[in-house]
Amino acid sequence: MTFDDFALRVPHVLLPGPDVDLALWPVIACDQFTSQPEYWQEVKSLVGNAPSTLHMIYPEAWLSQGDGRIDRINEYMRADALRALTRQVHAFEIVWRETPSGTRLGLMAEIDLERYDPAPGSASLIRATEATVPERIPPRVRIRRHATLETPHAILLVDDPGHTLIEPLAQALSTAQRLYDTPLMLGGGRLWAASVPGALHPGMLRALSDLMQASGGLLFAVGDGNHSLATAKACWDAIRPTLSPEEAAQHPARYALVEIENLYDPALRFEPIHRLLTGVDAGDIQRCFIDWLSRRGMGVTPFGPCRFVSGGKTLTFGLTGGQNPLALACIQPFLDEYISSHPGAAIDYVHGEDALLSLVQQGSSGVLLPPFDKSALFPSVRLGGSLPRKTFSMGSAREKRYYMECRSLITP
Repeated sequence: MTFDDFALRVPHVLLPGPDVDLALWPVIACDQFTSQPEYWQEVKSLVGNAPSTLHMIYPEAWLSQGDGRIDRINEYMRADALRALTRQVHAFEIVWRETPSGTRLGLMAEIDLERYDPAPGSASLIRATEATVPERIPPRVRIRRHATLETPHAILLVDDPGHTLIEPLAQALSTAQRLYDTPLMLGGGRLWAASVPGALHPGMLRALSDLMQASGGLLFAVGDGNHSLATAKACWDAIRPTLSPEEAAQHPARYALVEIENLYDPALRFEPIHRLLTGVDAGDIQRCFIDWLSRRGMGVTPFGPCRFVSGGKTLTFGLTGGQNPLALACIQPFLDEYISSHPGAAIDYVHGEDALLSLVQQGSSGVLLPPFDKSALFPSVRLGGSLPRKTFSMGSAREKRYYMECRSLITP
């Protein structure tokens, strides 16, 4: 029994050297604060020209800048980033992340993309949990196609209610020498890590074997970074046919660096991702939604967990009738149809009720969605495939993963 049996391998990690200011190196995941560009402007002001993962990513709030930024990202990876990344670690890592919800634990590992399939209805060992937003994939593909480095914000979840895999490692390494220890900018908390010695590998393999037996064929579910892993998979699928079997077995593009977290980590909170609607008339979209449901044998109750909100109108509702295991499974198809048939209308995905309500006060409309029970995630994916895109968020926006570790994508 080896880690290959579980689609894992020991990662080759690159970390910044002692001359790099670690408080400026890690920045938050690129898909956060998409409707709040002032956050990213503050990050840019803090970082300036200092070594930072900001120069290696494309924040989605800036996607209108076009491909010029992509060229600068790839150039930074080829030169400045390599000068900063002078430490090499060939080991699994345990990472501790201090957040307002508590200290969250993670395991850094490389996953085999041959064992991951983001397609709906997939039966692969590693599966997507949500559909993707199609327009957010091409810019990432254009970056990764020529990238020399990978820095991940993808988080995979393992269904481990007994706390058998990650937690024992963290306990064993609680007093170990730290690979790094740094505060995170703009309210991100703190992040530190330790490498996992080979002596702890047998215990990891036993835990993974037990989890595999109980998994029903789904060992890892993508909690964050569905788009990033779908991008990595698309790039690998394009490269694989050009390689011999021997080359394909070890090519760095076949693997992706991820953080694995336990679904049952008490500091891991699930929150809904709300919908921000711009260029719509609040009264019209609410009337159209009720009519849309009626034509499908469904209706709304005046009491429920969902709310259409705008500056002057609020519709609080639950859904009745039809097949409705998840409110968003009904709401999202309607929103897609409405946006596509109303020129000038647009949708964005916002983390946090307060953030959505603040944006609504500026003249937009939105949909506030109910809490998502995280214990339902693995059963839902096993039975029905991936959930609607942007269904849930693991913690608030400021609790998302910060980019820290890197990995080379160049063939040795």
